[in-house]
Amino acid sequence: METLHASRSVIHQRINALRAAMQHHQLDACLVPSSDPHLSEYLPERWKGREWLSGFTGSVGTLIVTADFAGLWADSRYWSQAEAELAGTGIGLMKIPAGNSLQHIDWLAQHMTAGQVVAADAAVLGLAGARMLEQALQARGVVLRTDLDLLDQVWPERPSLPLPPVYEHLPPHATKTRATKLTELRAAMHAAGAGWHVLSTLDDIGYLFNLRGADVNYNPIFVAHALVGLHHATLFVAAGKVPLEVTTALAADGVHVAPYANAANALAALPADAVLLLDPRRITLGLRQAVPAGIRVVEAINPTTFAKSRKSDAEAAHVRAAMEQDGAALCEFFAWLDAALASGSEVVTELTIDENITAARARRPGFVCPSFGTIAGFNANGAMPHYHATPAAHATIAGDGLLLIDSGGQYLGGTTDITRIVPIGQPSAAQRRDVTLVLKGVIALSSTQFPRGTRSPMLDAIARAPIWSAGIDYGHGTGHGVGYFMNVHEGPQVIAASAMPEPHTAMEPGMITSIEPGIYRPGKWGVRVENLVLNVPAMITEFGEYLRFETLTLCPIDSRCLDLALLRSDELAWLNAYHATVRERLLPHVSGAAQAWLEQRTEVLQAAPV
Repeated sequence: METLHASRSVIHQRINALRAAMQHHQLDACLVPSSDPHLSEYLPERWKGREWLSGFTGSVGTLIVTADFAGLWADSRYWSQAEAELAGTGIGLMKIPAGNSLQHIDWLAQHMTAGQVVAADAAVLGLAGARMLEQALQARGVVLRTDLDLLDQVWPERPSLPLPPVYEHLPPHATKTRATKLTELRAAMHAAGAGWHVLSTLDDIGYLFNLRGADVNYNPIFVAHALVGLHHATLFVAAGKVPLEVTTALAADGVHVAPYANAANALAALPADAVLLLDPRRITLGLRQAVPAGIRVVEAINPTTFAKSRKSDAEAAHVRAAMEQDGAALCEFFAWLDAALASGSEVVTELTIDENITAARARRPGFVCPSFGTIAGFNANGAMPHYHATPAAHATIAGDGLLLIDSGGQYLGGTTDITRIVPIGQPSAAQRRDVTLVLKGVIALSSTQFPRGTRSPMLDAIARAPIWSAGIDYGHGTGHGVGYFMNVHEGPQVIAASAMPEPHTAMEPGMITSIEPGIYRPGKWGVRVENLVLNVPAMITEFGEYLRFETLTLCPIDSRCLDLALLRSDELAWLNAYHATVRERLLPHVSGAAQAWLEQRTEVLQAAPV
């Protein structure tokens, strides 16, 4: 209790320090997003300002502070977590309804009056969002000031830029050369009428240059900007991060390495007749402001965003191999878990779930690191989609109920992300019904055939239909794109009802996407079943080209927490066929207890008696 009181006292002190800095600069409000100069999902420590100020550790949220108000905007995935972490800090939780991620802008427009000044650091403010913010405030006569980084003034021990070295992603796993990727990018630039292209998103940069790093947790990326011309390119990265042999290899492909801080100056120095291609959704206001006013700018999605989303046949083959290693690791883990729970010889907690599943993956060839923080939630904790156990707050796995485990790995040949439900003791009939409904959603979308070019958000309802039929829904999207030894969340495709079905969301061959519907009952239990799927050709008819999903993930779905009576014959056939594939693909990689567990969990299931 004393520790909790002390942490809340620290938050009060930090907010007061921010208010003092605001008063010094004559600011009426300060907006602190969950962002960095690259609009990353996982932030280097230096840019975790919203977390440092508020104490809220969720990955997404926006903090607004005025002289007499402090609020944290978060969506439904984080409400329970935010309520607990913000309690007693004086910071209110502002709940974002589904599909209204810009509600904090509406709040500022409603609560600020003409002549007041709102501050937001342009260096970490996304250009598209900044434009909407500025438009909303201007309509009310409110001034937006973006030239201040107040965190530098109130965060005395603010971390510096991350230091881990950059390394090359090499053949055979790197299946296309850097020179080829640059040639393809320049062709896209030429088609757009641009002679220059600026990149800030770290996965785009890592993909383009066949480079990886370890500047953030989980995603093998490094902090950098890039400026690509028709004949040469510059990679802006902190001094000492690129080893000599990598610098030499880059130079051979016409890529020059320059200091990280020089990116804005390079943009400012572009020739007067330059035409610059940039992606307004993947660049910050600060970098855009560095472009001289006379430069013609073409705004379009980064060509590399499309290129890296469409995995080649060679990359897909490596992903399948990585899935076999990941599935074998999961067999070892689940065999251990079942034995530990049955014997009672050791206390199993949500924390030990994470430790053991990561250890099992670490024994597999090609494993680099987890692809995100493991979510292991027992019963009520599983009802929080982004729950993370901590040493101070976690559950022991004992009694009856459901254990939700969402985990993944980064391998040299691919990125994995999987969620499975484990029955603990005797799950109730209501719990087994929920698991079965979610599985029916997975099967419905996994079995779908659709025209090439279908905009991915339109597929969301297919997974929800079996869940909607029971009068139930869930608050998150159904699927996200997945990178190739890269970010576990990538675009441009996303299967989500809240996403706009824009042209760039079109489904194309080679895209890898998750399918992960869920049911969450706050304070009781949560259910999510997740596989990764690959877009592959299905058929060509007089109506066009059709795609289907190849399920990539290889791990049994535990039938002990299913109500088989709720599965139609075709759904049961899908599950048996999936388990047959899992058994065939994983048996060569396991032995002993893991093999026994695999064989038991993939036995043919019979329809429940009528």
